Amino acid sequence: MREEELEVALKVVIVGDGGVGKSSMIQRYCRGTFTRDYKKTIGVDFLERQIEIDGEEVRLMLWDTAGQEEFDAITKAYYRGAHACVLAFSTTDRDSFLALHSWKLKVENECGEIPTIIVQNKIDLMDQCVVGPDEAELVARALGCRLMRASVKEDVNVGAVFRALAARCLADLRREHAAEITAPTIPPVIGTFTNHNSNGTILLRPVKHRPGGKKRNVLKNACRIL
Repeated sequence: MREEELEVALKVVIVGDGGVGKSSMIQRYCRGTFTRDYKKTIGVDFLERQIEIDGEEVRLMLWDTAGQEEFDAITKAYYRGAHACVLAFSTTDRDSFLALHSWKLKVENECGEIPTIIVQNKIDLMDQCVVGPDEAELVARALGCRLMRASVKEDVNVGAVFRALAARCLADLRREHAAEITAPTIPPVIGTFTNHNSNGTILLRPVKHRPGGKKRNVLKNACRIL
């Protein structure tokens, strides 16, 4: 397969308290459907969608995780290997907002720092809002994340959330690829270890071959010192 035929596959985990709309979010994005009935996710669910970003084919693998503590042992294993994260809370559930820091730590413990967007869902219910706009912005800055507001019910900004994450990941991949190409290739230094100098640095000196003799075993000499 030629390089231009390869696609980028990104694993995205959607985390947050139960009932904030995680399952509805990926159902809306991948299938274009929405249901008012709440059904608790047992463990994890998985959907995917292929999109195009800047002429690049990107396959998003979206992992919907349960928000209840009893499923922590199951769901945290599915965080591993994720390239990006959606951290969701509900406009009408202050506890889900207060839990954002805890959810971010759970993902970081398994994945390290990955691109993350905080999504305030259910903005169609702003008349019942229990989270001030300023404090939401403040928490997002404290956690180092972008904040986006969405309504899964009205299909507002749902697609924009995943496209923004995909674009961020794609830009990071391109930067890493460019760095690998432009990085200078440093030829290996062949030599034997000598004694430490006065400042504790190990010195290397070129290998000198004896006329008609065999090459010294550099690896053996190095191992002996270590």
